[in-house]
Amino acid sequence: MYFNEVIGQRESRRRLLQLVAENRVPHAMMLCGPEGCGKMALALAFASLLLGDIGPEEEAEPELRDFVGGFSQQQRANAHAMLAKWEHPDLHFTFPVVKKGPTTPTTSLDYMKQWNQYLADGPYIKHDQWAERLKDKKMAMIYEPESDRLQHELMLKSNQGGYKVALVWQPESMNATCANKLLKLLEEPPSQSVFLFVSEDPGRLLETIRSRVQRIDIPRLETEDIEQALISRRALTPDMAHRVARLANGSWTRALESIDASNESRTFLDLFIMLMRLAYKRDAKELKKWSLAVADFEREKQVRMLNYFLRMIRENFIYNFHNPELNYMTQDEEDFSKNFARFINEANVVEISEAMEKATVDIARNGNPKMVFFSMALQLIVLIMRK
Repeated sequence: MYFNEVIGQRESRRRLLQLVAENRVPHAMMLCGPEGCGKMALALAFASLLLGDIGPEEEAEPELRDFVGGFSQQQRANAHAMLAKWEHPDLHFTFPVVKKGPTTPTTSLDYMKQWNQYLADGPYIKHDQWAERLKDKKMAMIYEPESDRLQHELMLKSNQGGYKVALVWQPESMNATCANKLLKLLEEPPSQSVFLFVSEDPGRLLETIRSRVQRIDIPRLETEDIEQALISRRALTPDMAHRVARLANGSWTRALESIDASNESRTFLDLFIMLMRLAYKRDAKELKKWSLAVADFEREKQVRMLNYFLRMIRENFIYNFHNPELNYMTQDEEDFSKNFARFINEANVVEISEAMEKATVDIARNGNPKMVFFSMALQLIVLIMRK
């Protein structure tokens, strides 16, 4: 993975390259940013560079001449071959997993085959896509055995004689025991080891961990960068690329979803339309059937669905202002909102949003989904008619 494969983020790329050029690579870093901004792509490119896979952008950088010269052509070729499959012995991945059993120690190693296959599809990854691959309704987490595994692997001598990189994706998924053990490892890091945390919600991490890492905030992608990438990488016409890029709101993964005819958002839109129509009809019997149907989704998907519903409530409320520049919807979403938006107004938008937010929290806390969704649906019967 080379830096020239990362979409946009020129300032973040420059900052990371400067750390290497000035020999100031910290032992622990955290790349933070919203979904789809490219923080994982940057982390993978940075890890690849540290391990000797030198790309054209890095080789052309005069300030990196000494660093690049520290690797022989054979070392670089070896690093490139191993990192092409993300199987470098000095690169250790940590990511959320589902326990194999109540008492079975489970680590990322147990899912490494699925993980490598996922990364092979590209570095712009999402938690919900990874959860789908795990094929389990339980919430994915990083458990205590993971910190023990990292400590063991990082204490060993580097296989290739250089850096050892621990890339932790979504460290906010660590349980308390794992986080405290990892903290001790950060306080006394093994020699030549670099921790790369990639986080979307750093506020959930222990303050003591956040204080021991160098944080780099990655902004949303520029619309123009997404637009150009859609034209060059997905062969979209300029007009289509412009519309998709604008709707993506700085997220490459969202842009890809919007051009995927079978994407999950289409399913969520159909469920949203059905929910609102049944609530308008005050059809409690059919709303119960609707609740039972979505209760069968795995919990991660239920949370994604509710987040989608919340976005649609906001978009429909804003649609009433009749300013197209304020709305970010697909054509299908906009077609529905033309007639539906009038039902989301000052009298109910807050309470509808609160009902959906409460349902999201209850689902995340392992509440009974049948009860949670039916309760929310019954509230909508009353709220949807307020004017």
